[in-house]
Amino acid sequence: MKVRQYPTPNQGERREGARPDIVLLHYTAMPDTETVLKRLATPEAEVSAHYVVSPQGEVWQMVDEELRAWHAGAGRWGGCEDVNSRSIGIEIVNAAKEPFAAPQMLSVEALVEAIMARWSVPPRRVIGHSDIAPGRKIDPGPRFDWRRLAVQGLAVWSEAQGAGAADQDRFMQDARVFGYTAEVTREVLLRAFRDRFRPGVSGELDGVDCARIADLAARFPADPDAALV
Repeated sequence: MKVRQYPTPNQGERREGARPDIVLLHYTAMPDTETVLKRLATPEAEVSAHYVVSPQGEVWQMVDEELRAWHAGAGRWGGCEDVNSRSIGIEIVNAAKEPFAAPQMLSVEALVEAIMARWSVPPRRVIGHSDIAPGRKIDPGPRFDWRRLAVQGLAVWSEAQGAGAADQDRFMQDARVFGYTAEVTREVLLRAFRDRFRPGVSGELDGVDCARIADLAARFPADPDAALV
């Protein structure tokens, strides 16, 4: 995979000696790659990412992986509050209106796999912007194929089924263990969860939601050594 360089001044040192243990996926909500690169390299924008992937599968690196890019904003995953200092950000050029192109997905997968290998990032720490900031951010959105990544060991997934009644309190507890620790309402959290794990599903919380988040929490807690209950 060829990686081109497009440096940005919008970067800094990772705080308190942090090292990346999260891969954070975004979409740009802009279809034009050149516009995205120019914006992420503009100091006044105060935003950047480590990598940008075009619809044609071209990859640009804007920030060295050892450094802190400005892509996550306010958010939280498990016990991590400074996500920028703990993550490597990938911006996928997509206008949020169309499927992700096949060459683009192949490059995203190759890039994620390489980052995971370099930094020993487990699949449970490959997440989306909407995971750390539900409601405030919705990318990479319900069109992104998380299951495809999970089949390759590049993310996590659940096919758990549940026919029982929905347990709202338990859903929130399990969601917190899995990593959804941002302070949002149950409705906002449910939308973010479904966009990733049950795209296209709407309506009230149901037994399948509860079964899947329970399965994910049991197998892939965000902080295995912490008691987030």
